[in-house]
Amino acid sequence: MIRYVLACGQGHTFEAWFRDGAGYVKQVEAKQVACPICGSAEVAKAPMAPNVAAGDARGREVAEVRGEKKEPSQEADKPATDVDRAAGALKALREYVETHATDVGREFPEEARRMHYGETESRSIFGQADLAEARALREEGIPCLRVPWGDRRGN
Repeated sequence: MIRYVLACGQGHTFEAWFRDGAGYVKQVEAKQVACPICGSAEVAKAPMAPNVAAGDARGREVAEVRGEKKEPSQEADKPATDVDRAAGALKALREYVETHATDVGREFPEEARRMHYGETESRSIFGQADLAEARALREEGIPCLRVPWGDRRGN
């Protein structure tokens, strides 16, 4: 696998993983790679600083970028990337939904149907539904949205 930092025509940067360089070329030419911020499929590799691993006198690896050792305190001073901002927005959305909606867990598809067909009072809910369940809800005209929350520990 290979990781590239990509940029769209609007200047947004993001990371993407590919099986190899040829996979990157094939997907970009087929317009299968899009900016997660604006949706543009006009993307290209962004300039990247190389990561060089070197050993110290005791054989431990020390990560170096452009010949300078990165100290942990320097990481906190890095400016936020588009990925950081998107992750922050997703976290804020999750907090809003968890505060203003009812968690119905695995009962989400059934509860959404009951509300849609007037069998129970309409309200904001969230829960779990697999891809097939979410697709079936949308085919019935029941609005739902799959959101990639990630895990609750902030990863």
